[in-house]
Amino acid sequence: MSLQRFRIFAAVVECGSLTAAAAALGHSKAVVSFNLKQLEADLGVALLTRSTRRLQLTETGRRFYDDCRRVLQMAQSAMDDARRGHGGLRGTLSVSSTAEYGHLRVVPALAAFARRHPGLTVRHASSSQHADLISQQFDVAIRLGTLVDSSYRARLLENFDIWPVASPDYLAQAGRAVRTVDELARACWLAHSRLTAPLRWRLSRETDDGMEETELDAGDAPRIVADTSGALLDFARHGCGVALLPDWQVGDDLAAGRLIRLLPDYRFPRQGVYAVYPDTRHLPEKVRAFIDFFADYLATRQGED
Repeated sequence: MSLQRFRIFAAVVECGSLTAAAAALGHSKAVVSFNLKQLEADLGVALLTRSTRRLQLTETGRRFYDDCRRVLQMAQSAMDDARRGHGGLRGTLSVSSTAEYGHLRVVPALAAFARRHPGLTVRHASSSQHADLISQQFDVAIRLGTLVDSSYRARLLENFDIWPVASPDYLAQAGRAVRTVDELARACWLAHSRLTAPLRWRLSRETDDGMEETELDAGDAPRIVADTSGALLDFARHGCGVALLPDWQVGDDLAAGRLIRLLPDYRFPRQGVYAVYPDTRHLPEKVRAFIDFFADYLATRQGED
């Protein structure tokens, strides 16, 4: 029985439809449908029930999916072990990240890692959307912010601050000055599409009496919404409003005077950079090696910065 059909079945389950699975795997919908039907014919059971709106696992299909994932993980580990036995890391390392952090940190680290392991093929994809590691066949995703609960494992690599910034032109407009938390709350906000409304954060600052906490409520109607921090940065440069952006992304603009950091005495919740990878019993050596390498790379960069 073909492992490829196992992979297709798992992708259909995880993506929720034949169309989405076909897009994730790079196949046509017809190929996915054919292989799924052949798998059910080979097994002699129905794995999925189909309706006009969705696919749903049968009870047998649910048990088979769990077994299917274990078989695929064991097969991947066996291939990695065989390749490792012939000297150095081999195979393909697939990594996902955002475009902005990828350009600044991930791609340089991957380039150095690839030079160290010439037998390894590197695949990098950048997107503002969180990749499904299993169905899209990524070994590791570099994710920023605050992690939500998931079936993946994660390792914290570094922390960073997020700062509210705006252009001098925006702040020079009548009624746009930002000197207090209330004025910041009433600003024209530029928000990432991943943020949920209402826009609220717990701010903290150090006073003579200790740490003081304040809630910032920016409401639920940002002036502009974008799906990348790079786009938000551009909108802020053009004077469209206030954007909340990573310190590593806005440093040059602040130094050049293109942007101004607002209320610098206040700190927003710190964010993390995480290596996220499937929760498997045997983590492939190439994944472990890259995560360790990237952690060391970031630690070295922090020392230089």
